[in-house]
Parts: sequence; C-alpha cells; structure tokens
Amino acid sequence: MKLWEKGIECNKQIEKFTIGKDRELDLLLAPFDILGSLAHATMLEKTGLISTPDYRAIASALTGLYNSIEKEGFCIEEGVEDVHSQVELLLTRKLGEAGKRIHTARSRNDQVLLDIKLYIRHEIRQIVEVTGKLFRTLQQQSEATKDILLPGYTHLQIAMPSSFGLWFGAYAESLVDDMVLLQAAYRITNQNPLGSAAGYGSSFPIDRQLTTGLLGFDSMNYNVVYAQMGRGKVEKTVAFAMSSLASTLSKMAYDGCLYANQNFGFLTLPESFTTGSSIMPHKKNPDVFELIRAKCNRIQSLPNEHFNRK
Repeated sequence: MKLWEKGIECNKQIEKFTIGKDRELDLLLAPFDILGSLAHATMLEKTGLISTPDYRAIASALTGLYNSIEKEGFCIEEGVEDVHSQVELLLTRKLGEAGKRIHTARSRNDQVLLDIKLYIRHEIRQIVEVTGKLFRTLQQQSEATKDILLPGYTHLQIAMPSSFGLWFGAYAESLVDDMVLLQAAYRITNQNPLGSAAGYGSSFPIDRQLTTGLLGFDSMNYNVVYAQMGRGKVEKTVAFAMSSLASTLSKMAYDGCLYANQNFGFLTLPESFTTGSSIMPHKKNPDVFELIRAKCNRIQSLPNEHFNRK
C-alpha cells in the first residue's frame, strides 16, 4: 500500500533501489510515529478538524498499539510500504473511516521528519546518560589516583612527571566539550517540523504550537520550506557531535592499549577483559580497547559519509 501511488506502476528495480533498507529501519521509528500521530490527532480535535468521538477512538487505538509494541514488537506487513502506512492501515482496519482521518492536514514529508527527530532526540538522551556515567567514573578515578605518578610524554618521549589523576581528569574534561556539541545538536533537533506538510504548509486551520508543546519540542521550524529543506542537516549535525565523542573515546582506548603494553606496564587489565594467542599463550591482548577504537573510527567517519551521500 503506497499513499503516493497514482495508478502508474513504478519500475521494480528503481523502487527497490529507492527504498533500500527503509522497511527495516522504519521499525525503529514505530513508537515515535505513534506518538506523533497521537499529538496530531489531539490537535485535529482541538481545531475541529475531526470530531471528538473520532478523536477518542483514534487516541485509544494508538495508545493500545503503542503499548503492544513494548510486549510484541512491531511488524510491517508484506505489501505495506512503510511504518506510516502500517500504522494508518491498522487504524483503518479497527476504526474504518475514522482511522483514515489521522492523515488529515499532514504529509508523508513532515511525518518522516517528525519521526526521525523524535527518534534522534531519544537516542541523544541515551548517549548523554551513559556518557554521564563514564564522566563520573573518570572524575572519581582522577581524585583517587591524583598522587599516583605517571610519566608525561611528548612525541612519545618521556618529558615531565605527571599522574594518573591528571590523565583521568583530562578525558573527563574532554567529555564535557563533547557534551556541549551534543547539546547543540539536541537543540537543533528539538524543533517541531509537523505542520510543514510537503514543504509549503497546510490550508487547514492547524495549530502547530499545540503539537510543539504536546511533543515536548523547545520550538518549531517556523519556516515550512526550511523544515523540508533542512532534511539531512539534523542528521549531519548529530553525526559531527557523535564523531567528537568518538574521538575522545578512541584516544583514551589507544592510551589504554599503550599503557597495558609490557614496554610501558602502567596498566594491568583483568584477564577476563583480554584474549590470548594460539601460539603465544602468555599474551593478554587488550581487545576491549582495540574494539572501542575500531568502532569509534567508524563513528568518526559518519559526517563524511553523510556528505558524500548527499
């Protein structure tokens, strides 16, 4: 089921190339699509665009669907194009004509933008939460090891006396700068695109301020053309912020690999955090740190990957 179909069959190879992994990735957006639809339905009822009985039925059905995702997951049926069509299909099956009214005064365009922003906003919060735990651990270790000496290096040559406390604290402070960038990305993300429709607004008497408040946005994309024109800009901004955080973690992991090397011997890793060798059983390979570096290198490439795709 494709809402954009006009009775002309699309070349199957072109369709496959265009869609790519959309159906797979759309599963991540399902709960956010439902939350956006709930806010949109509330606005439609408040502005008189749908009746109160229809709104209550839609809200009840959407709430039930949202709760079921937690227990059973979400599935996009064969022949259904994406998450948006699947949600509307489920509503229509349950409510008949009332279910179709959820699409009043919105386009697939602003619906996609909204889902992605709600998803990204949620993920940024998750990143901040786990980074906060790491920051507190580094600060605690910085205080606990401030009197434990560690050589300070320049050009990988021993240069000045230092301490583990200074080393731990350096990475804690680096994380603070990374969080400033991530906060900026969050603020750019946290603007409501709903109501921009296909990029030129809607002729219906919608209330964009209402949906902005209901969805917890700081503000909205006021210019409806920019709301659509900025597609991809949010993702790239977040990718830059994530790459900064990945750079900090990669460097810290590199230090960990170096300091655990027998030639340095500043750190000793628990055996459960290391692997051995089939031919050299005495080895304790710092795989955890090495995998962190590898993953972080991948994350640091995201901004350039996004630019090249655009």
